[in-house]
Amino acid sequence: MTLIETVDAAHYFEPKSPELSSQSISAMARGMVGSEILRIAGNVRTLQAQGRTVCNFTVGDFAPSQFPIPEALRDAAIESYSAGRTNYPPAEGVMALRKAVLNHYEHRLGLRYPLESIQIISGARPGLYAAYGVLIDPGETVVYPVPSWNNNHYAYLCGSKAIEVPTRPEDGFLPTAELLAPFIQEARLISINSPLNPAGTMISPEELRKISELIVNENTRRKELGLRLLYLVYDQIYWELQLGDIRHVTPVEVMPEMSAYTIFIDGISKSWSATGLRVGWVVAPPHITDRIKAFLNHVGAWAPHPEQEATAHILNSIDVLDNFYAHMHNEVRARLNLIYNAVQEMKAAGLPVDAIAPQGAIYLSTQFDLVGKSLDGMPITSNAQIGDILLEQAGVALVPFQAFGLRQETGWMRLSVGAVSIADVEQCIPRMRAILERVK
Repeated sequence: MTLIETVDAAHYFEPKSPELSSQSISAMARGMVGSEILRIAGNVRTLQAQGRTVCNFTVGDFAPSQFPIPEALRDAAIESYSAGRTNYPPAEGVMALRKAVLNHYEHRLGLRYPLESIQIISGARPGLYAAYGVLIDPGETVVYPVPSWNNNHYAYLCGSKAIEVPTRPEDGFLPTAELLAPFIQEARLISINSPLNPAGTMISPEELRKISELIVNENTRRKELGLRLLYLVYDQIYWELQLGDIRHVTPVEVMPEMSAYTIFIDGISKSWSATGLRVGWVVAPPHITDRIKAFLNHVGAWAPHPEQEATAHILNSIDVLDNFYAHMHNEVRARLNLIYNAVQEMKAAGLPVDAIAPQGAIYLSTQFDLVGKSLDGMPITSNAQIGDILLEQAGVALVPFQAFGLRQETGWMRLSVGAVSIADVEQCIPRMRAILERVK
């Protein structure tokens, strides 16, 4: 019989010293920036552990108690699990889902693509990262507006040169052709999100057409010179959460030539409040999706087999989907309008607050114009400080636009309503107002 000795593995662990830690990891890992949203989330948990009431507007997620997934989606996933379909899905995605996405895009968006253009992924994030990875060589330029979600991290991870283009509240914090034009000749990739996280606004057909014209004209120039082409990542993960009179548009709709240069990022995470099911897709020229498939195969970023089959079932059930959207949109709209109207009433009363009318997604852009003012004699100097005041003194948690790359300390914040009830919103409004009334 072989004697097995117990080994104290802890004896071989390096001491926790900054010097040894920096020697142990890569330069890329040392340079990664932490999430401001996670910092705020930690503060929220601390207050909640102390028994404090917090209206949590920080998370771009959904509380299942407020926004459950479609029942038919749940039932179809359970049926697939019960049937034992828990093996690997095909690398490009389950055929039924790829066909359902094609039909969905033609029916809802008027876009026709070949089957080879569809790559199923585990949510939107792997598709975004893979698009950067397959299009960008180290040192090439990525252009994206700020505020925007996670482009700075993907640009860093791919070793690209990032050009951040600050946007304006009068434009709904959305990019314009005027703002992007100076960087078109240098860019290898442009990334746009509409409806926009964090602002909850939607790009207009006119502006999207102008941006598309810039890209098409630039690629005509590059083809003549034999240069690498310019692509657009169009993140439309929120597109089916249209809440106002503005209609979602795509680059290919406003300019069909853009089909050769557009990479759509999409999925069920937001429009079906199904963030944890991890079903998304890329729609792009086939030579791009082929490389994205290869890229993601190495990290196993597949959506689970049963969830893929369930998603196909719902996409093919138009009445079920429409009924779900009607209910969900009413619930999201009710929360956003409640807080927006309250902000406008405070503004009318002379308080230093404003908001942009909600157009899409689950977000409201709200400005707490407090920088340069004081609260109980304490000077207010930054958005982060405003966020801390609202959290600690009003029990209202929100995210400064600095978390999305906007550097100006102008008081703009993201409010997300996916994890709050109507009652939560109603109860927090007086607490916010009480803080604003103390500002001098």
